[in-house]
Amino acid sequence: MNFLRKIDRVVQRELRIWARRPIYILGSLFVMTFCTVFYLSFLKEGVPSDVPIAVVDLDRSSTSRNFCQQLDATQLGKVILYEDFSSARADLQGGKVTSVCLIPEGFDRDIQSQRQPTFSFYINGLYFLGGSLAWKDILTMVNLTSGAVQREVLRMKGVPESRIMGELRPVDIDIHQIGNPTMNYGAYLANMMIPGMLQMVVIIILIYSLGAELKYGTGRHLLHSVGGDIYAAVSGKLALYTVLFTAIGWSIEVILYKWMHFPLAGSLGQMLLACFLLVLASEAVAVFIVGCVPICRFALSIGALYSVLGLSLTGFTLPVETMPSALHGFSLIYPLRHYYDLYVQVGIFGSGFGAWYPQVVMLLLFCFLPFFVMKRLAHAYEYLDYERN
Repeated sequence: MNFLRKIDRVVQRELRIWARRPIYILGSLFVMTFCTVFYLSFLKEGVPSDVPIAVVDLDRSSTSRNFCQQLDATQLGKVILYEDFSSARADLQGGKVTSVCLIPEGFDRDIQSQRQPTFSFYINGLYFLGGSLAWKDILTMVNLTSGAVQREVLRMKGVPESRIMGELRPVDIDIHQIGNPTMNYGAYLANMMIPGMLQMVVIIILIYSLGAELKYGTGRHLLHSVGGDIYAAVSGKLALYTVLFTAIGWSIEVILYKWMHFPLAGSLGQMLLACFLLVLASEAVAVFIVGCVPICRFALSIGALYSVLGLSLTGFTLPVETMPSALHGFSLIYPLRHYYDLYVQVGIFGSGFGAWYPQVVMLLLFCFLPFFVMKRLAHAYEYLDYERN
C-alpha cells in the first residue's frame, strides 16, 4: 500500500467519524460563523457610539449646561444627568455608566473670575474600551471648553481674530492615521480577533480529534489501518482538517477585505497565503501538544490555555515591545504573532515579499514540530499508553 492510498484510507475513516460525531463540524464551522458574525456586527457602525456618561451638574449655569449639551452631541458620548454624586457613583460601580463627571458649584463664576475651577471625572477602568473612550471624549470636551473660554477672554482684550487661534494652539497638528483612516474599530479588532479565534478552533478541534483516538481506544485501529505508519495516519487527518480550516479561513478573508472593505494596502492573495500558513502552523502546534501530552483532557486544557494567551501576546492591542522583556521571546511561539506581523507588512504598508518573508519562514518552522513527537504519539496509539479516567 503506497503512502497516498494510506492517506486516502484515513480520510475516508475520518469522514465516517464526522458523520457519527457532528461536534467536529459544529465546533469548527458553526463556531467560526458565530465569531465572524459577532465581531463584524458588534461594531458594525465602525466606531462605538452612545457610551453612557453620567454628569452631576451642581453649578446649573449656562456654561455647565452648554458643556453637557456639547458632550451629549458627540458621537461617542451619551449624557445621563444625575441630581447627586452618590447615585451616579452607585451606577458607575454597577456598570450602568462608564464614567461620572462632577461639575462643582460655582464653576461658571470661577471661570469668569479666572480662578481655575476643578473639574472632576471618574472612569470605570474595569470596562477598558468603554472607559478609555469615555475618558477621551470627556478630555476632548474639557479642552474645547477651556479653549472657548480663553477665546472669549482674548476677544474681550481686543486681540484680533487672526491671532486668537495662534494664541490658543501655537502648533497645528496634522494627523495621518495609516491603515485605518476612519478609525473603524471593527477593522481594528476583527482583523486579528477572528484569525485568533480561528487559531484557537484549529488547535482545540485537532487536539480533540487526535486525542479522541486515545480517549476511545481506537488509536491502535487507526495505526493498523495504515500498516503502522504514524506519518500516514496523522497526514490523513491533517489533510481533511487542512481543507476544512483553510476553506473557513479563506472565506473569512474574502468577507473582511472584499465584502466589508476593510483597509488592505496589499493583495488579497497575500492574505490568503498568510491564512493558509496560519492554519498549517496551528495544526502543527496541536499535533505537538498531543504528542507531548497524550492524554485527551490534559492536551485540551493546554491547548486552550496556549490559544487564549496567544490573543494577548499577538501585539495588536499592546505592542510586544512595551511588554516585559521576558515576554518578547515568549510571543514568538505563537503563530498568530507572525500572522499579525505579516498582516502589518501586507495590509497596512503594502510591502513586497522582501519585507514579510521572515514571517513566512517562522510560520513554516512550526510545521516541523510534529516530527519531534511522532514516535511518542505512535507508541501511545499502539500500546494505549494513557490514562482512561
